[in-house]
Amino acid sequence: MTSLNTNTSAIAALSNLRSVNNNLLDTQNKVSSGYRVSTSADNAAYWSIATTMRSDNRTLSTVVDALGLGAAMVDTASNGIVSAIGVMDDIKARLVAGREPGVDRNKVNAEITELKAQLVTITDGSSFNGENWLKHRQNEQPWLKEPIEIVASVSRNGGRFGVETLHYERQGTSFADKQIINALVDDSTQTHGEYGILTSDAYATDLGLTTGYIMVQGAGTTSVPNGAPVLPQVVIGISDTTTDQEIEDMLSVTDAMLLDMTSTATVLGTAGARIGRQEDFVADLRGNIDRGVGKLVDADITAESARLRALQTQQSLGVSSLSIANTNGANILSLYQS
Repeated sequence: MTSLNTNTSAIAALSNLRSVNNNLLDTQNKVSSGYRVSTSADNAAYWSIATTMRSDNRTLSTVVDALGLGAAMVDTASNGIVSAIGVMDDIKARLVAGREPGVDRNKVNAEITELKAQLVTITDGSSFNGENWLKHRQNEQPWLKEPIEIVASVSRNGGRFGVETLHYERQGTSFADKQIINALVDDSTQTHGEYGILTSDAYATDLGLTTGYIMVQGAGTTSVPNGAPVLPQVVIGISDTTTDQEIEDMLSVTDAMLLDMTSTATVLGTAGARIGRQEDFVADLRGNIDRGVGKLVDADITAESARLRALQTQQSLGVSSLSIANTNGANILSLYQS
């Protein structure tokens, strides 16, 4: 039936064209944005997951920066301790040379003095961002300090968001049931040098010596904080009046210090390696999150481009169909005119 009041063909053609236009607009948005889920209206569940994971990924970017900062501090301390070990080896060699008969010990001591000054220079220079892990400074209380923490990652567990950290233990080797930190120099006036490898007389005590040989003089007092007596501290050095036994005692203390410095270097090297592995893990994790989010919300541009071309063709045909449907009335009127 043909009606002059209701053009059913035009209504059907218009409805089809409207549907094609809506699909075309949707496809154009996907092609231009690159996302098949760009708002919560597209897919609320996928949009929510993607938004949360993108936020976590931005946080991981900060973690990468924190790991880089931690790596720099560890590397600075590690390079410092390795350099100091090399200088200590030279001091040990000079002490052995001073033990030889007929050697001018005053000249040998001049070399030792310069090497000890180099140890102080290395310690003072091993600082990054205001942190110096090789030096116990004024007003620090290492026996109360917690391990140094380096931000390593973030995690979600049962809906709770947390920060994961790596620890560097500041407490090191024990002498007489007392812990000392992994530092080279204790320069605090509140102590007597016992919290630095080079300034501690604990090595001489542990070896059973009666003289508290130290490599460098700290800024502290000659008694421990609780007032207990300590060995008389003597900075390692030789002269023509130094006995062979005294040199051998100095060598024993120097060697014990070297062992602890090597242990500290090992700890720092292990911490540096762990940070490096964590940096690689976080980088891989960020890549995995990006890929996972992409699978949820990214559009297949190849498929969407082909669909766009098809919809554009359908739109052109829809316009033609609507035009044809709108001519039906005119065709009927022409019958009356003939």
